[in-house]
Amino acid sequence: MSELRELAMSSKAWPFEEARRVLKRYEKTPPEKGYVLFETGYGPSGLPHIGTFGEVLRTTMVRHAFEQISDIPTRLICFSDDLDGMRKVPGNVPNQEELREHLQKPLTSVPDPFGEFDSFGDHNNAMLRRFLDTFGFDYEFYSATEFYASGQFDEILLRAAERYDDIMKVMLKSLREERRQTYSIFLPLHPETGRVLYVPMKEVNAAEGTITFDDEDGREWTLPVTGGKVKLQWKPDFGARWAALGVDFEMYGKDHSTNTPIYDSICRILGVKAPEHFTYELFLDENGQKISKSSGNGISIDEWLTYASTESLSYFMYLKPKTAKRLFFDVIPKAVDEYHQQLKAYHGQDLKTQLANPVYHIHAGDVPQSDMVVSFAMLLNLASVAGAEDKEALWGFIRRYAPEATAETHPQLDAAAGHAVRYYNDFVKPAKVFRLPDDKERAALEDLAQRLRDWDGRLDAEELQSVVFAVGKAHEFDPLRDWFKAIYEVLMGASQGPRFGGFIALYGVQETVALIEKGLAGELASA
Repeated sequence: MSELRELAMSSKAWPFEEARRVLKRYEKTPPEKGYVLFETGYGPSGLPHIGTFGEVLRTTMVRHAFEQISDIPTRLICFSDDLDGMRKVPGNVPNQEELREHLQKPLTSVPDPFGEFDSFGDHNNAMLRRFLDTFGFDYEFYSATEFYASGQFDEILLRAAERYDDIMKVMLKSLREERRQTYSIFLPLHPETGRVLYVPMKEVNAAEGTITFDDEDGREWTLPVTGGKVKLQWKPDFGARWAALGVDFEMYGKDHSTNTPIYDSICRILGVKAPEHFTYELFLDENGQKISKSSGNGISIDEWLTYASTESLSYFMYLKPKTAKRLFFDVIPKAVDEYHQQLKAYHGQDLKTQLANPVYHIHAGDVPQSDMVVSFAMLLNLASVAGAEDKEALWGFIRRYAPEATAETHPQLDAAAGHAVRYYNDFVKPAKVFRLPDDKERAALEDLAQRLRDWDGRLDAEELQSVVFAVGKAHEFDPLRDWFKAIYEVLMGASQGPRFGGFIALYGVQETVALIEKGLAGELASA
């Protein structure tokens, strides 16, 4: 056994823990199908969102971890539930009136309101695939419409008809009394209107593989359960899909967790071992409310990528998946800087520590070097004092601080500079509140300005930080953080920031003196 595999088998990193659970399924015999199957699901009633990204990303991390501890081949399927009926018209699409005529039709039978694809389902599937391809995910795409119509689901659907009563017992236990009266696991597609019907069954004929029902007008119909004429309700569909495909691992949000025993039971009734599953906590908006794609609260993936890199979002997604997290704009700077801290640490770590480092899982073991010679938080402060409107304004300071750095040799830094300018103008600038110093703070700031005027040392962040510390101690700030708080409130209109010595080294000693003079003169507070 290689050292990597040996260490991975005991790593406490959550992707390895999940991968070991999947491997345990086959400790005695390998899978008959010849591979381990990972799956993610997508409801194409709307455009892909940040939760879709997180689910595929995290599943990909587990898949890669599995490949480090086993030689069994793997596949990842992204399954689109595009045979679902359109229950309501999304509020963010054109041609609303036209779509209303197609309520309850499968999404792949609803016209594309954008006029680009054969159906609304096809449009959203294309958006999903473009979305996944943008991030380089390795996956196979499955459409429920094709899956049902092609016959791939027929064997399981016929088995569901045979074991209809057993599946119904599982489902009826979970339903309110009034729903039980009309519930069926089968949803017929009306032969004339094409609509998905929620009607009770008059007969389920296992021998013939058919269902008989009355439509809304009281007309009786008999349809085969095969060939895409009938679909399953979503909870039975979940478990039946696991059985049909032989899924070994699927993760989903906490809002599904109460249904897990139902999914598992149905999969087992259909004669297949239920997969391993991983329930992750949900994301919260700035007010602590659950993020919902229908309400549009929280932050979208496009919004995140306006202000930071994909890797920083991947880092945020990796951390504590079983803990609810606020997902709003104010988490971005911290995620960027922590990602690069881990990136810088990785190449000096031993293998065991590397396997526990988030960047190992973000980059599937092929971890790049960080070129961020200036932190994102520092870039934000630089944008603030420089009044930067574009990243070139920041590069003027960066080149002096790190002469070897260029946009070509430091592409991560160059991208971060552009992100920082946008983030500063959209979030920091509107919230800045400057104040005048009190007498004690004024004396300390005058002292700091004089020491910097007399400074003849290098632009060394640590040495300059020592000067700032010395001034705070000389003026008896206790605790010393009150001194740094005063610096940022007077000079930058914020209550906190990165190490001020590093800021001086980046911004320039004499430029910082000029900034202090403006703060003391009240020019910043009155601006």
